[in-house]
Amino acid sequence: MLQTPSGGAGDGTAAADTGLMSIGAVLSVLREEFPEVTISKIRFLESEGLIEPQRTPSGYRKFSAGDVERLGHVLRMQRDHYLPLKVIREHLAAMERGEAVPLPALSRPGDGEAARETVADGPVPARIGRCQLLAAAGVGEPELAEWESYGLLAQVEDGVYDAEAVTVAGLISELGRFGIEPRHLRAMKAAADREAGLVDQVVAPLRRHRNPQTRAHAEARTKELAGLAVRLHAALVQSALGVRLP
Repeated sequence: MLQTPSGGAGDGTAAADTGLMSIGAVLSVLREEFPEVTISKIRFLESEGLIEPQRTPSGYRKFSAGDVERLGHVLRMQRDHYLPLKVIREHLAAMERGEAVPLPALSRPGDGEAARETVADGPVPARIGRCQLLAAAGVGEPELAEWESYGLLAQVEDGVYDAEAVTVAGLISELGRFGIEPRHLRAMKAAADREAGLVDQVVAPLRRHRNPQTRAHAEARTKELAGLAVRLHAALVQSALGVRLP
């Protein structure tokens, strides 16, 4: 269960008198369970109509405890069931009507649905089919083909992508609203590949170890390093721009 801290005041912080929270405070709460969530992800889910935070007169978002719980539910359905946003939206609407609607069962990646398999050394990352990716991201074949041509998205096997592809696609679409085209994002992809290479270099000895427990520890270490790399990258971008996200 997500816990919502209180405290703080003013447009950019949690408002103790109303119990509302800034987007930064919400991010801190969500990262306890979802360490890779970002402010852009929260804004993207808002733009898709999955949450509707209040706004202050100066335009700052203010989230209630219910908004935070709803966000957690959405992120959990994406992480554990990897449902398209349309299905998640319909499921939430049914819950609001008081209907007991079970989540759709997952099928194999070859069926065009996301799935999570297990092997001896731990979980295999969730996969998503091409049709489901198009539906979840709300784009057409031409857009997806263009993104692939610039290396922003890649298939892990024929017609199948890793689960993070939906997040990547959503952020590419959101940046496109500001006139940032896929060709402009090649530098970001190159930087991400270099950062991933650095993490792989650190954990490679653990992955090659004969002890299964040590190999399992490599997965946890990879997630920890990835989270730190993402936070450092975000901090460096904000510092370079001289801005601080609300």
